[in-house]
Amino acid sequence: MRLAKHIWFWGLFPVMAIGLPLFLATQNRPSAAGAVARKAVVVELFTSEGCSDCPPADDLLAKLRQPPSANGVEVITLGLHVDYWNHQGWMDRFSSAAYTERQSQYVHRLRLPDAYTPQMIVDGVEQFVGNDPRLADQALREAARRPQSATIQISANDDQLQVAVQGPQDPASEVMLAVTEDNLSSRVSAGENNHRELRHAAVVRELRSLGKLRNGTFSTGVRLNLKKEWKRDDLRVVVFVQEPHTGPIDGAASLQLAAKSAAAQ
Repeated sequence: MRLAKHIWFWGLFPVMAIGLPLFLATQNRPSAAGAVARKAVVVELFTSEGCSDCPPADDLLAKLRQPPSANGVEVITLGLHVDYWNHQGWMDRFSSAAYTERQSQYVHRLRLPDAYTPQMIVDGVEQFVGNDPRLADQALREAARRPQSATIQISANDDQLQVAVQGPQDPASEVMLAVTEDNLSSRVSAGENNHRELRHAAVVRELRSLGKLRNGTFSTGVRLNLKKEWKRDDLRVVVFVQEPHTGPIDGAASLQLAAKSAAAQ
């Protein structure tokens, strides 16, 4: 895999931090008849602690998260640490071969020449250099205008999750579960980020399929397998519906696990 290097635009962060949340709060207007206005946009960042271009992208990902509001679009962020940088001398403890494989599927479907970091993908349809606030702003604006075809309800009672989905009739559409953790950091002692302390938000601790839609519906109970080292107050559950072969994301919802019981839709 190619390990790409890119110029990043740190000077645009103040604009993003102020302008983007205000924009998304007013962007979700009624859609055409028969369509459902988009409630959430999913941003995936493929990143690595071994990549010197990735820390600005990690910072940007933390700034992009937008909570749900009555007339706005929730921005759900997923930090996926790939493992192909580990041979450079630093082992990223958050990395997974499964996340590298997920990125490879996007590379194939989006007809890219190769994988690179940092890479952001919005709603499974648009990719760009992950440390560029200008491109992130543009992609989120476009995504917020698209209607969604899946509605997701999730609730939690302790570590038991209930999921209900109304979605497209495509029987191959998949319901995915991610568990993310905020407020994580690493003091790197080798590789391109040697001697740096890196901070992360929305790190994907677990990503798995819950199953596929049947006649446009899906419902299940899921036992969350939370590890002892994961800080519950910093955990968030994300459920999203994705079309086959890592295609477009049709809908998503998230739930903070700080309380022992909660609900979201």
